[in-house]
Amino acid sequence: MASRPTIADIARELQISKAAVSYALNGQPGVGEQTRQRVLDVARTLGWQPSASARALGGFHTKVIGLALARPAQTVAIESFFIRFLVGVETALVKRDWSLLLRIIGDHPDEEVKVYRKWWGEGRIDGVILVDERHRDARIAAVDELGLPAVLCGGPRRDTTMPCLWTDQAADAATLIDYLAGLGHRRIGHIAGPGEFAHERSRQRGMQRAAGRYGVDLISLSVAYDAASAVAATRSLMSDPATAPTAIVYANDLTAVAGERDLKAAGFAVPQDVSVVSWDDSPLTEMVATPITALARETEAYGEQAATVLLDRIAGVDRGRVRVTPSIIVIRESTGRAPAGR
Repeated sequence: MASRPTIADIARELQISKAAVSYALNGQPGVGEQTRQRVLDVARTLGWQPSASARALGGFHTKVIGLALARPAQTVAIESFFIRFLVGVETALVKRDWSLLLRIIGDHPDEEVKVYRKWWGEGRIDGVILVDERHRDARIAAVDELGLPAVLCGGPRRDTTMPCLWTDQAADAATLIDYLAGLGHRRIGHIAGPGEFAHERSRQRGMQRAAGRYGVDLISLSVAYDAASAVAATRSLMSDPATAPTAIVYANDLTAVAGERDLKAAGFAVPQDVSVVSWDDSPLTEMVATPITALARETEAYGEQAATVLLDRIAGVDRGRVRVTPSIIVIRESTGRAPAGR
């Protein structure tokens, strides 16, 4: 791996003193505007970026953190998780008079590192929040290599020392299976989100383990986070009356609402024929004819905690692995006892 460019490299390239380079990079008096521009041009060409420790010691904070969402804009607009998460982030930032730089880049996760590299290189941010952890997540090594302070909403992982806020997905899955098995359900469908996301894989493993303890027949399908995919998966699960589940767990509120609506259109009564559960909880779950039981978490608090852990990291305090408050079941009309004989 090539060594990281330093102030000394820039000084050597321009044949000026390191002090002059430092003045130019930090916007301090002591150099002319022409020299300052030459320094900035060479720094950009060499790929120079200030280290986190140098920024902290010098007090050169932009007081801005970055967050890029590699999700389609329409998903972010409909799925309230992100809005509530951002409210929590802003709550923490306002308390310390910091700001958020947000970019929605669509379904292009490979672009996310490019965005962070650009922001960090231009001195526009002091750190980032990484959401939507993936199974093979190239962002982890890239952010570490940049020296960019970050907090991961996911993990815990062995390939990084960055702080992480991790959810015990296995415990959440057990909470769901315990509840549904207690209602007599022995055939359960799980319409999960895309398998590229680490939390979806963890949820599926947790559901399988918990189902095994009760002898529950669990069928998991991974689909996109959209209504059409949820409907297609629901119809697939319910196509054979002999094997159709008596309860279906959906990855989020959007897919749960779409699935419940299609079940009713197909002539199934909710919850008399089939119970419906969502893994998230938002106002969407209560805006349908049969309000949906959901596994709820404190999303605003989660966002506030993520921002707080990042700000502490920027200040030199490493919180390490922080376990998120466990989710709880919010019981509504969409769940009931398994139908007799099934």
